[in-house]
Amino acid sequence: MKIDIRTEILFQTARSGGKGGQNVNKVETMVEGRWKVADSVFFSAEQKALIIERLSNRITDDGYLLVKSQSERSQLGNKDEVIRKITQLITTSLIKRKIRKPTKPTKAAKEKRLESKKQHTRNKELRKRINKNDYL
Repeated sequence: MKIDIRTEILFQTARSGGKGGQNVNKVETMVEGRWKVADSVFFSAEQKALIIERLSNRITDDGYLLVKSQSERSQLGNKDEVIRKITQLITTSLIKRKIRKPTKPTKAAKEKRLESKKQHTRNKELRKRINKNDYL
């Protein structure tokens, strides 16, 4: 996908959690990106509907696709990571999935299954106790 949606993403920064000492306490390196799916000019109505359907667990009640990153040490690195994640989510949600064609077992597979069931029955029969009256 070659569409650059950076202009439509709203960025917000906050302090990252976790290890890091004094740097964590004074620098806002965590970046949160919000993208309003319905207001996008880059996608058609069908594409927007598809994105909303497939990414419904990541879209807020206000209609924003919410992605955050705090893995990098710099704000710029986290901003690039948010952009990469959003574009990846959009591209994967727009890929059309193949419809599964249900198949039936072949005649040979059916015969093989029945033969294995018969063999299993024979094995069980051989494990039974012998009745003396059967041979007299």
